[in-house]
Amino acid sequence: MSRLYADIIVDISQEKLDRTFQYEIPEHLQDHIQIGTKVRVPFGNGSREITGYVIDITGQPKVEAARMKQILGPESQGIPIESRLISLAAWIAKNYGSTMNQALKTVLPVKEKKKKQEKKFLVLKASKENAQQFLEACEQRHFKAKARLMRGILEQSPMPYEQAVNVWKAAPSVIHGLEEKGMILVESERVWRNPVHTGQRESIKKELNACQQEAVKKILEEWNKEKPRPTLLYGVTGSGKTEVYMELIETVLAKGRQVIVLIPEIALTYQTVERFSQRFGQGVSFMHSRLSAGERFDQFELARKGEISIVVGPRSALFTPFPNLGLIVIDEEHESSYKSEKTPCYHAREVAVRRGQVENARIVMGSATPSLESYEKGKNGSYQLLTLERRYENRALPKVYTVDLKEELKAGNRSIFSTLLQEKIKDRLEKREQVILFLNRRGYTGFVSCRSCGHVMKCPHCDVSLTSHRNGKLICHYCGYTIPDVQKCPSCGSPFIGGFKAGTQQIEEMVYRLFPQARVLRMDADTTRKKDDHEKILAAFARKEADVLVGTQMIIKGHDFPDVTLVGVLAADLSLNGEDFRAGERTFQILTQAVGRAGRGKKPGEAVIQTYQPEHYSIRASAEQDYPGFYREEIAYRMLMGYPPTRAMAAVRGACADENLLYQGLSYCKKYIEKIYPGEDLILIGPAPESVAKVQDMYKMVIYMRHQNRRTLVQIKDCLERYIAVNKGFDKMFIQFDFNI
Repeated sequence: MSRLYADIIVDISQEKLDRTFQYEIPEHLQDHIQIGTKVRVPFGNGSREITGYVIDITGQPKVEAARMKQILGPESQGIPIESRLISLAAWIAKNYGSTMNQALKTVLPVKEKKKKQEKKFLVLKASKENAQQFLEACEQRHFKAKARLMRGILEQSPMPYEQAVNVWKAAPSVIHGLEEKGMILVESERVWRNPVHTGQRESIKKELNACQQEAVKKILEEWNKEKPRPTLLYGVTGSGKTEVYMELIETVLAKGRQVIVLIPEIALTYQTVERFSQRFGQGVSFMHSRLSAGERFDQFELARKGEISIVVGPRSALFTPFPNLGLIVIDEEHESSYKSEKTPCYHAREVAVRRGQVENARIVMGSATPSLESYEKGKNGSYQLLTLERRYENRALPKVYTVDLKEELKAGNRSIFSTLLQEKIKDRLEKREQVILFLNRRGYTGFVSCRSCGHVMKCPHCDVSLTSHRNGKLICHYCGYTIPDVQKCPSCGSPFIGGFKAGTQQIEEMVYRLFPQARVLRMDADTTRKKDDHEKILAAFARKEADVLVGTQMIIKGHDFPDVTLVGVLAADLSLNGEDFRAGERTFQILTQAVGRAGRGKKPGEAVIQTYQPEHYSIRASAEQDYPGFYREEIAYRMLMGYPPTRAMAAVRGACADENLLYQGLSYCKKYIEKIYPGEDLILIGPAPESVAKVQDMYKMVIYMRHQNRRTLVQIKDCLERYIAVNKGFDKMFIQFDFNI
């Protein structure tokens, strides 16, 4: 049997991920040691015995094999949560193209141990009789400070340390002196930094309707199978998916297991935690990037101890170290924010399914506009697919009006607000109802369109829009096709051709100009820079301190405002003409979600969608709230073009300070791929500039790969990683792999 060696992390409690140690795996242990295994190893000159975790296994020793110490054996006490998370990190590194170290820093995000927060108390140790005698002696000898503090302790014990110092004016030396005399004890207790500001309350539980009850029943039946599938809950906006989640969570908590609830935006945290706290009380917490390091550390510690039962948060919350995880809920599973843009470029939905497999936890995903990947898996039986077809309490879906902005221009209206939308806003303000104005900027990267006829400048080779660059060129970011910028529309000859310029601030100003009486709140990246800004804005709007909420996509994701009866989508085409193949899907999702914010209370809702392309199937389907109809159109387009989910797709992304060197390096990568896989079923596109071709003096380019089988792309990635590692020409380049385009 050949020799094997293990890279081991020690002192996992402090997550010192920058240092590993290599040990030989004895022959008799080779079948018992795998990535994630907790092992006992000799450490240091004295060879004291400590524990560590295996993060990699190789046949190549880093030092002379004869000098290397051997693993003593695996830990016998079960499989700890750290082992399971390290195993998950190894899977991420393999499937998304990253180093193990990068994957570990993702999966174990608390990088260093933070100082525990403690609260000190002074407690009377002596008997009251002895304490009184000591007080009298201090008064006789004019020990004023000691006498003052003793008088306070006799009145109140235990006494907070801060009170002794600030109220009774006791110096630390006085406190120490009383402690030495045996009069008092200084005790401390751990104070957990808790970001959740909700008090104790009675549990609020809504009655489920027949559709919701049926969904819960079918999910529980699936869970009882030998190999339960992940569940996709497709329900129209306002159908009560959250109540279904809560019923399932209650079942899981009753078995003593924990729950992770993933949400797409930090902005949703406040409302979601509030709803879950109303149902489940104090056991709810949240996790996200805006918590302080101390708050994050404490929440992870409480999770490890099993003292919180539900964690709510965006994708990073997926790695909460629950010891007995029972359920992962992914709300609004279609959201692109579940995909990491940094290495490793993992997708939380896929990693959640994997973590569920590793920990025997159940997976439930929900959306009114499921991703094509998930819906396709639901259709072919890989996922359990369930549908909620009606809104809660049978409330009507909003009535949707589609406005053709080309006709508005012909009528002489050059405002971003159509005549119809202005009338609707005026009506709502008079009725004291609320309005959401949504600027659809997602996916906007400088596409060029004609305001007269709606023509969009597109790549003739890739069926995506060309992007305007400052160098006066229009470029395709898939294949590199380039043409000079246009001054007239090639379709109708109109000079009104260019990019969309308006932002949320301009819209806010325009609302004030048209409706001076309106109270307006704006929610975008500029107004939500601080920790609690999301919560403050949404809470103010919920309290009806504003009539109109203006914002980008963060205002349309899962929020529930019962007095919102009108939603205005100001520029639907901005995402429709994004420069990638998912533009139609994103547009449908965004518009449907936006429209769905209206009429969620007892009052009926309306929505106005403003567009230059009212005939586009994404616009039509969103106006009709028709997901199946949209799916049929979109999947046909994907099959025709060979895009996911009909084929697997991956990207090889490169960055370098030297543009020519980068192009040369990626060209060599392409030639190498063609050499190791000459089959015609592999499609390669590029190298081409990224959508943002230069960042901080680093040029960025990409190669796209398409194949029927994702495993084939992973194998190509593995070979390419080895090729890059042994060629010094790549030392000045940063190469990244992305399997979720």
